Amino acid sequence: MEHSLPRSKTVTIKDIRSNQKVKKLIEGANEVMKAMGYTEHGHRHAGVVSSISRYILESVGAPAREIELGQIAGYLHDIGNVINRIDHPLHGATLAYSLLDEMEMDTAEISPILGAIGNHEEMVGQPISIMSAALIIADKSDVHFSRVQNPIQESFDIHDRVNYAVQKSRVEVRPATDTHAQAIDLALEIDTRYASVMEYFEIFLSRMVMCRKSADLLGYKFTLNVNGTNLE
Repeated sequence: MEHSLPRSKTVTIKDIRSNQKVKKLIEGANEVMKAMGYTEHGHRHAGVVSSISRYILESVGAPAREIELGQIAGYLHDIGNVINRIDHPLHGATLAYSLLDEMEMDTAEISPILGAIGNHEEMVGQPISIMSAALIIADKSDVHFSRVQNPIQESFDIHDRVNYAVQKSRVEVRPATDTHAQAIDLALEIDTRYASVMEYFEIFLSRMVMCRKSADLLGYKFTLNVNGTNLE
């Protein structure tokens, strides 16, 4: 007698966001980050990275299902922090596999999500796919004053100061023109009363390099605009 393979389910970003285990893992991950003195890595960050990943993938013409898988990868990318900041992309990929397999997602759809999560951190990861590249840019561009969890401004470290200084952060995918190549632009408005532009580069240079490599994979130029000045 032939045995049929178990049927997979089409898991959506809505399913992920409403899953109670996902909610608790993200909340737990942010509690670990807060205890270690890091900026916010909770539902706000997960939602922002998921949304920007979708925007980038839509802009570069990815198929609809790949766009949704990219949203899922973006939402789950930091759950590994529930264990420790060290190796959190690898822990996160392992946790994501357990969650998505339990939700009966097809393994062929789980695989690229795991690769994107496992490669999103600078120094140990690199853009390995369109989904991965979109996730990296989305993650590294989320610098904003609302991410600061330390309530005592006098005790801010450089990461707190730089995030607190960023009043606006926007990613824009720009098509090619007669004079400019197509580009992915990160525009920041920095209040230099709290941190200098040089301090931003001091802690984010490796992340910007990773964004440039990700944009290259997508066939775009990565540009940075700080307080109205283009830094290419």
